[in-house]
Amino acid sequence: MARYRTIGIGMDYSPTSKQAVQWTVDHLVRSGDTVILIHVVSGKSDHGEKVLWGDSGSPLIPLYEFMEMNLRVRYGLNPDKEVFSILDTASRDKQIKVLAKVYWGDPREKLCEAVANLKLDSLVVGNRGLGPLKRTLLGSVSNYVVNNITCPVTVVRATSGSKPKPN
Repeated sequence: MARYRTIGIGMDYSPTSKQAVQWTVDHLVRSGDTVILIHVVSGKSDHGEKVLWGDSGSPLIPLYEFMEMNLRVRYGLNPDKEVFSILDTASRDKQIKVLAKVYWGDPREKLCEAVANLKLDSLVVGNRGLGPLKRTLLGSVSNYVVNNITCPVTVVRATSGSKPKPN
């Protein structure tokens, strides 16, 4: 009997994180799995939820509740309705559970914390496609995560077409 898995997706609503969601739904999840959208908001944010949940991140929020919240006001997020649509359809068609969690701080560190705290079996992240110089100067979240967490990581990068390709 297959064990149900918990799969995290790093989410910033960029085109590559949206492609990471689609790739996860198309190629990784199976019936019974749990998908957790992991959002990391700048540590400089002053939203009330940060004061309440700043150290541990928000509680896990079911997708249907997350879709109905005023996320911009409550968490400082600017959601993409297409991401919600993809996940809502997958939750019904593939019978998966979809949750969201919000952290505050450095995305590299918080994604690593999330893997440990949420006991993820796998993490999927998008890649912004920085060149070598920018990656060295700015740092790559995906590169940092690949080298510092204990579970398998899939980095989905955009190709010249619209279809993402895992690294």
